[in-house]
Amino acid sequence: MDLHVKHTLYYTYSDLVFLEPHIIYLHPKANPHQQVMGFSLIVEPTPSMLVHNIDAEGNHQHIAYFRENTNYLTVSVDMTVRSDDFNVFEFVLFPFETERLPFQYPEVLKKYLHPYLIREGVTTYVEQYARQTAAVAKWHTVPFLTTLCNNIYQDFMYERRDVGAPLPPEHTLIGRKGSCRDFAQLFVACCRSVGIAARFVSGYLYGNTLQQHDLHAWAEVYLPGAGWRGFDPTDGKAIMNNHVYLASSADPQLIPPVAGTFRGKARSSLQAEVLVGEKS
Repeated sequence: MDLHVKHTLYYTYSDLVFLEPHIIYLHPKANPHQQVMGFSLIVEPTPSMLVHNIDAEGNHQHIAYFRENTNYLTVSVDMTVRSDDFNVFEFVLFPFETERLPFQYPEVLKKYLHPYLIREGVTTYVEQYARQTAAVAKWHTVPFLTTLCNNIYQDFMYERRDVGAPLPPEHTLIGRKGSCRDFAQLFVACCRSVGIAARFVSGYLYGNTLQQHDLHAWAEVYLPGAGWRGFDPTDGKAIMNNHVYLASSADPQLIPPVAGTFRGKARSSLQAEVLVGEKS
């Protein structure tokens, strides 16, 4: 199916400001199940230079540079991706001993996966929660991931929060509520606590009324023999063909949709509009 996304961010300032370089992570990322059919990016006021890069983690990154003072900034993207249906569990974990937790990654992979194994946010309480979930799944790797994903979906209350970094995983766990990025970061911390490499993903979700007008977040884990596989604890499912993939990182604060500062004494405000739908 073809999914169409329009996403616009409107920044306004109470007085004229000078915009420092702004980094934009709003370009869809091609993968075996997602093809980019069309993409456009409009930045206003028109940047003096707009650079398109691939960052250190393989994400599309735009950097906008400005010369003139302004009292507004608008960043708008329009994209179409072809998202193929596939069997999310059509893989074999190899080496076979990785079918059970805990396991060790082959040495050749460890140096590349190190950033995704750092136990940041893994407190005693978070690790206990992960180990209890693993025990229910009889310490089998894939059942642990599906059980953890479903438990967060079933047992936690969704709470919309438009701005800000993900809350600490223990905060989300104690409060049993959070935004999609909070749930994603809790999932990541739980996975890392039992030795599974995991990362944060940003994008869009089609077909969920809670998320159809927002940027979305979920998690990916690296499974030997299967590569990076997505799980969405806000939706309670493994990733299929209704997610539009933008960017992924070991640190979610490295891939906000737009990041930058300005020089001036003005107050700033932000409004965002997101439309996600199936293209006929």
